[in-house]
Amino acid sequence: QVQLVESGGGLVQAGGSLRLSCTAFGRALNSYVMAWFRQAPGKEREFVATISWNKITYYADSVEGRFTISRDNAKNTLYLQMSSLKPEDTAVYYCAGDLRRPFDSARSDRREYDVWGLGTQVTVSS
Repeated sequence: QVQLVESGGGLVQAGGSLRLSCTAFGRALNSYVMAWFRQAPGKEREFVATISWNKITYYADSVEGRFTISRDNAKNTLYLQMSSLKPEDTAVYYCAGDLRRPFDSARSDRREYDVWGLGTQVTVSS
């Protein structure tokens, strides 16, 4: 059974930076599409960024140029470097993987991801 464990969340002032990590246990991630989503109180879970097995990346318009998704296959870990944070970035951030289809394209639809972490809270104060 695969587990995804996020870490790195916290409280930061607007304009600050955080780096989230997502480590997988039970399966190597190097062949699969991975992504970050987030969910703010009272809102639906939304796409943030995705990375394919060959490191092609896509971002939501709201984070383009401020966030960077990356992966370290040797450490079996996914990252999200967040800079120039805004109060509207406040949310629980979830790591997700589509572990059913190796060597597939990156995608933003949350319905296409079958494994999820429990999330890490990011709070940005103004």
